[in-house]
Amino acid sequence: MAAAVISMTTAALDWVSVVFDAPLARAVVFGVHIDGHLVVEVLLIAVILFQLTRKSYKPPKKPLTEKEIDDLCEEWVPESLHPPITEEMKVEPPTLESAAGPHTVIDGKKVVNFASANYLGLIGNDKIIDSCVASLEKYGVGSCGPRGFYGTIDVHLDCETRIAKFMGTPDSILYSYGISTIFSVIPAFCKKGDIIVADEGVHWGVQNGLYLSRSTVVYFKHNDMTSLEGTLEKLTRGNRQAEKIRRYIVVEALYQNSGQVAPLNEIMRLKEKYRFRVILEESHSFGVLGNTGRGLAEHYGVSIEKIDIITAGMGNALATDGGFCIGSARVVDHQRLSSSGYVFSASLPPYLASAAVAAVNYLEDNPTVLTTLRSNVSLLWKGLSDIPGLTIASDPSSPLVFLKLKKSTSSSKCDLELLNKIAEKALREDSVFVVSTKRSVLDKCHLPVGIRLFVSAGHTVSDIKKVSDSLRRVAALVLAEHI
Repeated sequence: MAAAVISMTTAALDWVSVVFDAPLARAVVFGVHIDGHLVVEVLLIAVILFQLTRKSYKPPKKPLTEKEIDDLCEEWVPESLHPPITEEMKVEPPTLESAAGPHTVIDGKKVVNFASANYLGLIGNDKIIDSCVASLEKYGVGSCGPRGFYGTIDVHLDCETRIAKFMGTPDSILYSYGISTIFSVIPAFCKKGDIIVADEGVHWGVQNGLYLSRSTVVYFKHNDMTSLEGTLEKLTRGNRQAEKIRRYIVVEALYQNSGQVAPLNEIMRLKEKYRFRVILEESHSFGVLGNTGRGLAEHYGVSIEKIDIITAGMGNALATDGGFCIGSARVVDHQRLSSSGYVFSASLPPYLASAAVAAVNYLEDNPTVLTTLRSNVSLLWKGLSDIPGLTIASDPSSPLVFLKLKKSTSSSKCDLELLNKIAEKALREDSVFVVSTKRSVLDKCHLPVGIRLFVSAGHTVSDIKKVSDSLRRVAALVLAEHI
């Protein structure tokens, strides 16, 4: 059949060519002989162009009837705005009914609190409360405006000056919310095309800042300096383009997700060797590490001027809220125009700035509070050294004591269920308040989950013994089949 069609088409083309060849036998245009084949080819090209340029035919749409519209509306199911709600999501966390000090009240029962990062025990401190009351009477509650638009009050400037003087830097800048500090600072300096090398264990606030910066982000193994050096070497070796773009190392001083302390001396060596800048997040180390609580630089004896950018939240050691960033005058001034958390947020309530000043003054005037804190951390380490089924993963100098399972179930979800049972049983039976690590679906940290205990200078020896005995007993019961 196909051969017959081809034969007929060839015969038709030959006939058309013969028809056109006769009258055009002697036709020559610009030295080109016009024969029947050429005419046929031109006609075919014209037909093809016509078909390509003509508008496609669309039959007129028939309007839907009222019944058809109603049927479609009944069948339509809107897409969910959120993922399915699981039973774990429906669990209500414990509700505090008093201040989150070393002892607090939950559901009408007094408990020992190891779930609040009240490291210096300043929640409820009389001097801080007095400073807040005086500030409320003078300024009211809020500022009702960003710092650049009539939201700057003299107490904000006093607080920035006090923090800069305490840390030994030229200047500092205040933010109105602790976690927004780091994820506003990173995008203020890191842009698309820049390279950021970050620890894989950084908390969600740092991760959000990395995402908002739109920079090229490369992660290295948690607190592993061999991995960091290998990553820096890989990025810079033979890459002349890398020398022309901005490069940063982003780490936490004391990691919220593990309790580990970053080896700043090694990080600074690698920074200078490969010519990177360092952004250091000190929310859990400020007021805690170092002989006088000035953070990781003092802890390692590194000059603070060598660290390019340092950020910290004030909601932990200082028992207030907000955050700050310290560095050179140029680093601070750049943020006043380029940092979204500073430019577009209402400024820190004045009484919280007053509380921060009072807390820094207290820390400077009472250095023994750090001795008490370290003594409590050491005592807790001894109490938990032989806890069944669990092991301490944090640094011995860290007041954030991190317990993880000795033997994982190979599933973070199952691990977390076991740890939640331990925390719930300790609260219900022994009035000991501890918390497991809870991460949102947006958190990309893949470190092992665990139980976090925040040690405070306000805890007594009996408090430490109570939590140690409780966790040993409860862990042995819950993990009996798992050990």
